[in-house]
Amino acid sequence: MTDLTVSAPCSAELITLDDITAAAEQIAGRVVPTPTVSSPGLAALLGVPVTAKLELLQRSGSFKARGAYAKLLGLNAAERAAGVVAVSGGNHGTALSEAAGSLGITATVVMARTAPRRSIEACRAAGAEVRLTEDMADAFALMDRLVAEGRTLVHPFDDPAVIAAQGTVGLEFAAAAPDVTDVLVSIGGGGLIAGVAVAIKALLPAVRVWGVETEGADAMTRALAAGAPVDFRPTSIVTTLSAPHASPLTLAHVQALVEDVIVVSDAEAVAGTITLAEQAGVWAEPAAGCLIPAARRILDRVGPGVHLGLVLCGRNASFADLYRLSGIGLPGSKTSE
Repeated sequence: MTDLTVSAPCSAELITLDDITAAAEQIAGRVVPTPTVSSPGLAALLGVPVTAKLELLQRSGSFKARGAYAKLLGLNAAERAAGVVAVSGGNHGTALSEAAGSLGITATVVMARTAPRRSIEACRAAGAEVRLTEDMADAFALMDRLVAEGRTLVHPFDDPAVIAAQGTVGLEFAAAAPDVTDVLVSIGGGGLIAGVAVAIKALLPAVRVWGVETEGADAMTRALAAGAPVDFRPTSIVTTLSAPHASPLTLAHVQALVEDVIVVSDAEAVAGTITLAEQAGVWAEPAAGCLIPAARRILDRVGPGVHLGLVLCGRNASFADLYRLSGIGLPGSKTSE
């Protein structure tokens, strides 16, 4: 780990490749084995081969469907009958609502008012109750109260079953693109990168795994510096990455398996989304767009001779969302001067 002051590693027990393969069997037929494709456009832009894992084509528009189905399918009858509750910046709630609806389970989703309108509407359309709070810190607090009242928790990242299911992304990626040298994964609370890193490092040990966050949604960077999760109030416009803390479990995975975590600005993340549309022909959300500026920084550090792998985590941003967000001032645009 570089460029960070890191205390002693967390002692949480890491998931294993066996956990991930078991999760893959559990959710087979419920989720999409998403395409893994080379991108000539991004390769021309970045100057190295680029392969993308298109989790933006997953059910409900993001990788979150994997963890949601795995967790719900593992509940006992009493846990299902109690109904489930989750906190979400958008994608986890959308995935949980769809999965719960398909399985006949009552769901409550807690979101900040800043969550994408389309995500709120998608949760309600799937039959979930949506509870809105002022920000993500308050959303996590309300989730805790609802769990105390008896609802069954489906945590967005602090759960071995969820992490193992998100790790199936890495399982598929490693099988489809064994020539990658560096894999980039966005971080919110850390469930996706934890699972992907386990799979990639088990199957392709020489591959470097890099995390990417946005400024003001840098929960993992703060945790790495402190040696433990740090509570804070996210300020990033990238709501789907805006967890108010990492967890000991996700932090332990990143400490053990991830090369480093790169932090980019909101403006860079939005610009990266536009680049993905223009150069790769895919519609992604800024939580995936942040990988593009991070890729440039990683290339500056590791030099030539690499093959980048990008986990494009989701697509749940509308054109209206992107138009509004681009008003923050894209690098090189008049609004950024």
